[in-house]
Amino acid sequence: MDISKHIVDQRIRKIVADNPDKFADEKDEKQKLSKAFVCLSVASYLGVELEEAFGCITEGGNDAGVDAIYIGDVAGYDFPVTLFQGKYAFDLNKDVNFPANAIQRVAGSISAIFDPSKLLEMNEDLTPKVEDIRSLIADGYIPSIKCVFASNGLKWSKEGDTHIANAGFPDSQVSFEHYNHEGIVSSLQAKKGISEALQLTGRSIQEGFNFKRVLLGKINVVELAGLFDRHGDSLLDRNIRNYLGLNKSRVNSAIKTTLLGDRRDNFYFYNNGITMVCSKFFTNELQESNWKVRVEDLQIINGGQTCRVVQHTVNENPYMDYSNAYVLVRLYELAGDADSALATEITIATNSQNPVDLRDLRSTDDLQIRLESAIAELGYAYKRKKDSAFSSPEKTIPSAVAAEAIYAVWKRKPFQAKFKKNELFGAFYGDVFGEINAAQLLMAVFIYRFCDAQRKKTILINKFPHIPYSSYFMAMILGGLLLKDLRLAPAELTHRVFDRAKAYFEDKREALFERANAELIHALSQLYPAPGSYDKIAKRRLSATFRRGDLMEYLP
Repeated sequence: MDISKHIVDQRIRKIVADNPDKFADEKDEKQKLSKAFVCLSVASYLGVELEEAFGCITEGGNDAGVDAIYIGDVAGYDFPVTLFQGKYAFDLNKDVNFPANAIQRVAGSISAIFDPSKLLEMNEDLTPKVEDIRSLIADGYIPSIKCVFASNGLKWSKEGDTHIANAGFPDSQVSFEHYNHEGIVSSLQAKKGISEALQLTGRSIQEGFNFKRVLLGKINVVELAGLFDRHGDSLLDRNIRNYLGLNKSRVNSAIKTTLLGDRRDNFYFYNNGITMVCSKFFTNELQESNWKVRVEDLQIINGGQTCRVVQHTVNENPYMDYSNAYVLVRLYELAGDADSALATEITIATNSQNPVDLRDLRSTDDLQIRLESAIAELGYAYKRKKDSAFSSPEKTIPSAVAAEAIYAVWKRKPFQAKFKKNELFGAFYGDVFGEINAAQLLMAVFIYRFCDAQRKKTILINKFPHIPYSSYFMAMILGGLLLKDLRLAPAELTHRVFDRAKAYFEDKREALFERANAELIHALSQLYPAPGSYDKIAKRRLSATFRRGDLMEYLP
């Protein structure tokens, strides 16, 4: 019996039971469990809340073989896209390969999704995501695509490899990965501290100052690959576990090309190196060089991408001569509560573009702790840090959801809340949570969740074409209307009026939504005057409108 399969099966059944509204459209129990498996795979692979994973789902009729899509933030002229295809086997006693024909279908869809000139039959969940992608491409941004095939079985057979090869996609832009129950369970379970012996090469520098210790040295790429063979992603608990999957694969390709090319011996000079922290390290300082460093509670806080690419390259090409290929290592000994806070600060400073982990790292901020206490007083649970439950019941507010809601509703930055999520716990953190109290946070989330639910209603989509793209703007407008009706300034929305504000919103939210819709359509009509009306605008252009924030000057 494969216990990991049973753990996953138990988890997806709980997801269905805890979120009945999310599965109301599924015809039978198997369809519900299959969808729940995709949601769990997306949540655990990306390291996001289940609530965000539900928002990625595109499965159903006319889904082009793509069950979920995650679109990351633009970085420079690149933007990451992760496509998911899930296959759940209900017989837990059998190990089956991921079906090769499913890979072939997804490969065919990639050519259509990422080529704005091609027609593609799409359902209502897939359409806005594809139009967002095509809108970015039309503006000159380049997609970096990762296809994740999730199952509770084995990787695809050689036939699947043939379909991937025949697709002819450049490795620098499109990559394929199998993710199964073992990976999911690994992400669900807490990792223990890692004790290791690192073999460094040549002379190293060890110095102590400010009651802390630091070691600088170099490690051979084969040694680094072996470290990841033994411990895998558990080395990255402080880092972004699957930020690696969202990074530009062309960067990964460049690292791999260097390791396999004639510049391999200069790899040390081309790479920024890796940063590690530990609670204690030991060296034989009487030894002049080639130290064997024993470490306790080892974690890699920067350079995870390098480590993973090195591991894959070395394992796939074991007969290459890597004897002169090294990576710079910085090892910090940080112990105790004060040093734990320093480790957090170092991780933030060295991973400024990492979206998910920055949220976890900010979770220890005094501001986040105070919000948690204040929200509990109002009868809700605030999740400062993502945990292994991947469950977001109605009364639970993940901080990631709160950040998007606050920035859209009260800070009036709807386009940044949607398309700059990476920065909500990074560069925008102070602006997002500054001067925010528990009542404002909760009301923002209520409004955000309501508007997000409306964007999936067919009757509204057919009548108002902007609905799939405008939920963040609608939430902002609705929030303003709510305060106007309550005759409150934003600062007056506190715990003293929370019950009144919540009751009014719950009673009038449909009417508020209609008024917000009317204001938005009026603004669109001003932005796009004659000939015709806004609903004649191509969906790709409509997507770009809400991504760029062109409407802000036309809204009250």
